[in-house]
Amino acid sequence: MRRMIFAALALVLAATIVRPALADDTQAGYYYPKPKSTETYQARVATLPDSDRSRRVGFVTGLAKEIASKPYPPGYLVFAKGDEADKLIIVGMTDGELSTIYRARALLATLTASARATQFFQQNAIADYATFLDFLKLLGFKQITITDGVAFAHQIKIE
Repeated sequence: MRRMIFAALALVLAATIVRPALADDTQAGYYYPKPKSTETYQARVATLPDSDRSRRVGFVTGLAKEIASKPYPPGYLVFAKGDEADKLIIVGMTDGELSTIYRARALLATLTASARATQFFQQNAIADYATFLDFLKLLGFKQITITDGVAFAHQIKIE
């Protein structure tokens, strides 16, 4: 009987320990699988003072509209989640794409090239060194998750 009580207590304690870790990322298991890899990016810029939820939602809406305007099916979709819309999620829509960290980083490199070409980057003299992750930091994003929508997910915390 003591063993059963001890086992039950151990299960309760284990469940209590696991719950806070899962609570940090409520999108994992719903929009993407639990990330297989994570990293922290130290941004080279500060968040703009007027960056708020509305600005982030507007950015994602504009980006999603641009992706949808192409004459071919999108390779990936983007959306923002979190109470403050400060978590960007990119989901691959084609089997086998965005299924490795290398493909995720290649997408980020391509998005960096696009961001550097924007009028904002050019006018603020940051196009030479800033990345897409820096652009996200300017807007106040705190996290980006890139997933193939099946089994792979890579998450980057932006500081």
